[in-house]
Amino acid sequence: MTPLKRGDVHLVDLGMTAKSRPCVILSIPRADSQRNMSVIAPLTSQARGGECEVAFPRPAWLHDDSVINLLGLGGVDNAKIGRFIGHLKPETMSKVSDSLARMFGL
Repeated sequence: MTPLKRGDVHLVDLGMTAKSRPCVILSIPRADSQRNMSVIAPLTSQARGGECEVAFPRPAWLHDDSVINLLGLGGVDNAKIGRFIGHLKPETMSKVSDSLARMFGL
């Protein structure tokens, strides 16, 4: 598998209803030398307008308008990270960083 990069969107097995979901990689490559894991946030088309959702323009590789659900943050084993489907633009990742800082009071 190619190295996972912050801002990459992959299909990830989250262990729910036997299907993979698109998720953005939030952690840096090899963030923890003792674990082969990444921090991810799921994309969802079920936007609720919450402060912990990051909206972004729909890229061609995504079927539906979606938001990044930062309340769905999780650590996953890299073995559960599947096919690469796209990369989010730097301006979207900047909005993610700002939202994470607000959410965690940083």
